[in-house]
Amino acid sequence: MKYLFQLCFLLAFSMLAAQAPPLTYYLPDIAYDPSVPTPESALGFQIGEWHLSHDQQLYYLRKLADASPRVTLTEYARTYENRPLVVLTITSEANQGRLEAIREAHLALSDPTRSGNANTENMPVVLYQGFSIHGNEASGGNAATLVAYYLAAGQSPEVQRTLDETVILLDPCFNPDGFQRFSTWVNMHKNANLTDDPQDREYHEVWPGGRTNHYWFDLNRDWLPAQHPESQGRLRIFHQWKPNVLTDHHEMGSNSTFFFMPGVPERTNPITPAINQELTAQIGAYHAAALNEIGSLYYTEEGFDDFYYGKGSTYPDANGGVGILFEQASSRGHLQATENGPLSFAFAIRNHVRTAISTQKAGVEMRRRLLDFQRDFYRSAMEEARADERKAFVFGDAYDAARLGAMLEVLRRHEIAVFQLDKPITANGIKFEPGAAYLAPLEQPQYRLIRGIFETTTSFQDSIFYDISSWTLPLAFEIPYTALKGKAYSPAMLGAPVLGVEPPVTGVRPAFSNYAYLLEWESYFAPKALNYLMSKGLRAKVALGSFTLEGKPFERGTILIPVENQSKTPGEVHQLVVEAAARAGSRFYAVGTGLSPQGIDLGSSSFEALQRPRVLLLVGEGVSAYEAGEVWHLLDQRYGIVVNQIELADLQNRNLDKYNTIIMPSGNYRSLTAAGWEKLKAWAGKGGTLIAVRDAIKAAQQQGLAQVQFRNKKVDNKDTPRRPYERLSADKGSEEVGGAIMEIQADLSHPLFFGYHRERLPSFRQGTLLLEPAKNPYASPALYTEEPLLSGYIKGENLDLLRGSAAVIVSGTGAGRTICLAGDPNFRAFWYGSNRLFANSIFFGRIINSDAVERNTALTK
Repeated sequence: MKYLFQLCFLLAFSMLAAQAPPLTYYLPDIAYDPSVPTPESALGFQIGEWHLSHDQQLYYLRKLADASPRVTLTEYARTYENRPLVVLTITSEANQGRLEAIREAHLALSDPTRSGNANTENMPVVLYQGFSIHGNEASGGNAATLVAYYLAAGQSPEVQRTLDETVILLDPCFNPDGFQRFSTWVNMHKNANLTDDPQDREYHEVWPGGRTNHYWFDLNRDWLPAQHPESQGRLRIFHQWKPNVLTDHHEMGSNSTFFFMPGVPERTNPITPAINQELTAQIGAYHAAALNEIGSLYYTEEGFDDFYYGKGSTYPDANGGVGILFEQASSRGHLQATENGPLSFAFAIRNHVRTAISTQKAGVEMRRRLLDFQRDFYRSAMEEARADERKAFVFGDAYDAARLGAMLEVLRRHEIAVFQLDKPITANGIKFEPGAAYLAPLEQPQYRLIRGIFETTTSFQDSIFYDISSWTLPLAFEIPYTALKGKAYSPAMLGAPVLGVEPPVTGVRPAFSNYAYLLEWESYFAPKALNYLMSKGLRAKVALGSFTLEGKPFERGTILIPVENQSKTPGEVHQLVVEAAARAGSRFYAVGTGLSPQGIDLGSSSFEALQRPRVLLLVGEGVSAYEAGEVWHLLDQRYGIVVNQIELADLQNRNLDKYNTIIMPSGNYRSLTAAGWEKLKAWAGKGGTLIAVRDAIKAAQQQGLAQVQFRNKKVDNKDTPRRPYERLSADKGSEEVGGAIMEIQADLSHPLFFGYHRERLPSFRQGTLLLEPAKNPYASPALYTEEPLLSGYIKGENLDLLRGSAAVIVSGTGAGRTICLAGDPNFRAFWYGSNRLFANSIFFGRIINSDAVERNTALTK
């Protein structure tokens, strides 16, 4: 009987997979308004039969909004590929008529000065339901259309109560570019007779896959950094409404089942109030009931966690709401054989539909609890702030207004109140000046999120993290900061409040000169200005020493643009300098003499000629798409540098002489052929600058392109005690450095650190790759300090190994330079502080003195 049952199940499942399921497979069997189009009637196929493309999804949702008075559609942003991001505001027709009044009343709950008068008895609860932030986790975005139809057309008492008592912000596709990319792949490989073979090409996307956005970023890590238009638009919607519950519909490995929050209890961020997790568990009971009803397997409190506030399901926890992650086993196509039996795309969609509806049911039945929690969250935040000995965080940087402005922009996107510093202060040995420093008082509603942004921690209840263990923003931006405690703080320090989000654009139009222009390298966007001028044919040099000219001191790294012996007239040179200053917001100084009363003169040999970067980025199988995307985004979006990309497998057939800089993002490089490696070695030997990041250093070393030695942990099995089998996974996880902040000590006289003013610098660290300092005493311009851990988790013995290891090594073959970066200087686009190291590697790599290079003598000969 057992085998007969299994056979019947498989036959039934195969029949379902081969034909379009009825609407009632997904949705409750209730009456629906016939004037509202179903997805099938509008698209010509049933959901689950094909993967929706983003344009198909948008087409249907626009028709839905036109047909139903319950739905309004709002475009809130555009992706890099110019695709609209939209949110559907769904509620009863009566509520639609007073939507702004509902929103204003709801926002009062997050304002302790007004929340006492807010009456929640009849106040709708606000639910933000989001789908497919990873484009190749497509069952969520396909489910969104069905959920929207259910709410727009459903005629049952339950639907009506949901509409009366909730405002639902339905965000059908968090990541349109990735969603479109993935749908194209799976639909173009779909068989008329479906195959469930996991080896089939349908289930194996080509690099980089559809998970990420246009620049290959994981948008589900960008809620806090907010570096991309998708996230920035989403945050505007979030804070316009401050939802009580936010759900985030994902997929995971095909051999899994279904996960919903809460996550691992020990890995909840300690800043999050305990009641948040209690409410999460209560909502989870509704999901369990919904999945029980349709016989779907599920689990909770395993694998995933609520620690990093930059994820969609955790960000609400620091903002008075409850974040919930859903993870559905992925068919990664239309039908795939798994350990749990055949998994169809329709089955994955149905689980998301049912848990979206169970979220709505929980929202209705827990409405008062959720609203009261939101009010109490902000009230208690103010009480905790008053009891906190710290009264404010002060932060500032006199050297780089652009980097400071970028950090300020992030804080304002999260509605953190920030004020200009009104008078100069010195705190904890750090000087802060008005005009270059700001204050974030702790006694404000966003107290908990401020803590999550500014605090450092090195002590944790658990040693395993689903994501990074630290993200302290002032360290990432390399902005000096400190907490002001007790009487060290006074409200009199507060100047004008910072209004809006975008930092003010400040700039000085360069004066005219017949002699030369100087560009200080401290400005974050100086590389953009320099690249623009060189792209227009101007020659440029960089100062290897400091000097004073016309009463102003200039540091190493200052860029010289001589007026004479250019291919342009003095007037044309001036116009280009004016344009560069405007584009980059950088300050140029017009000078009329080259004679310096102190330091090097402008005609000195201590000014090195620069080449315009001609950059090749290696991509493809064997390269981290995340880290390649970080490079592409930095150079393309921020510096305006043309980025050429070649797949590893194609390198052997390409002309590398067109490039003077080749970038190897982290990866294993297994798809780079022997002929490709030989071509790369020949190019490097002729004087190219090769930049190898993290694991790419291993590949470069194995091929003789990097003369480095790795520092490895010694393993002595004789001294290793027996361990319980159940601890295996946890023990292995504790060895990982998933993301922590370390301190390096840099040689500021080295070209790779031009533009920096502090020898001790924060550096983001992932992985366990460690470099021994170079034998050449000049070839290791940065080492990890003896006490390197600034914030985050690293196992004690790994920390011991890190002490004194090299963070940067300059190696090389022939006339070339191989710059080895042990950490990721461009992490997730918000590590502004170490972007300069990467820019310096590109612009100044070739001018590093050959005697300061760790040589591979075998290849040199």
